Amino acid sequence: MKILILTNYANGLYLFRKELVESFIKEGHQVVVSVPSDENCKKLEGLGVEIIETALDRHGMNPAKDIKLFNTYLSMIRKEKPQVVLTYTIKPNIYGAMAAKILKVPYISNITGLGTAIENGGMLSKILIKMYSSSLRRAQKVFFQNEKNMDFMQKHGIAKDNAGLLPGSGVNLTEHPFRDYPSEEDGIRLLAVVRVMRDKGIEEYLNAAKVVGGSNSNVHFELVGEFEEDERDKYEEQIKDLEKQGLLKYYGHLDTVEPVMAKSHVIVHPSYHEGLSNVLLEAAACGRPVLASNVHGCIETFEDGVSGMAFKSQDKEALIDAIKKMLALTKEQRSEMGKKGRKYIEDHFDRNIVINAYKEELGRL
Repeated sequence: MKILILTNYANGLYLFRKELVESFIKEGHQVVVSVPSDENCKKLEGLGVEIIETALDRHGMNPAKDIKLFNTYLSMIRKEKPQVVLTYTIKPNIYGAMAAKILKVPYISNITGLGTAIENGGMLSKILIKMYSSSLRRAQKVFFQNEKNMDFMQKHGIAKDNAGLLPGSGVNLTEHPFRDYPSEEDGIRLLAVVRVMRDKGIEEYLNAAKVVGGSNSNVHFELVGEFEEDERDKYEEQIKDLEKQGLLKYYGHLDTVEPVMAKSHVIVHPSYHEGLSNVLLEAAACGRPVLASNVHGCIETFEDGVSGMAFKSQDKEALIDAIKKMLALTKEQRSEMGKKGRKYIEDHFDRNIVINAYKEELGRL
């Protein structure tokens, strides 16, 4: 079987769906991936897939560019003649799914999150909902990563009869093993793993580093993640200033976050919205307590008060209060929260659950 995957970011596909792609290839399927060109495409090629470099503007709606993308998908599907098309992220889920529907090629879509445009409401939200309604109507399956997103779409008449719920992208429990809680002799390290952009809560995190780090010499803030280019100018100087003051350690982009996460004591995730947070899944798998926004896509990944703490999203003071509550616990209490988080992930978020769900859908073909 020839499988065509449409997505907007090579590294996201590699980090969170590598095992799924490998399972397809192991079973003898040919896998072709359409994705914007960047240095991460080589990782996918290393898995044995064919890459079709596809220009795609991840943010905003430019009618001329979006029509061009839709026509690109139409031409691509006609040329490649896949037996099934898998789509991830907003524009592939709309334009790629629509192209597959028109050409009567089976397609499976994955709603990894609703995105800011829909979350914020207004005219653009209404337009996107109508587009989703059209594009996903004939999908073999529409996978969602949290119940709130699924309920929202179904209330708008989308995927009422073809929806499925996945535990996010799941976690590879072998690649993300439990790590013993590290010594706190040199202080407590808080780590955020986010794209540097407003919607990931970077403003709240940098503020916490300044306020809490500035008044507690034994609390160290660390940050992993690449800049969202259209927001780089907002945050690059702030990050450099905090580094100069010794209040933040910024790693930039890392292909493998696990070694840094293993040396950390608490993972902080102040995101405004998520499909289902892979960072929080991996943090819990590692055995670390988490502090996360009380939004769907985050709260499903841990038990509040047991393996982590939730705080009000988009609220600088709420994040600072949550950090202080975590710091008020003993080392043993933080360590125990991490152990309980690992058990929760093992029971509910093994990545094999996701792989088996896709295998079942391919079996139906």
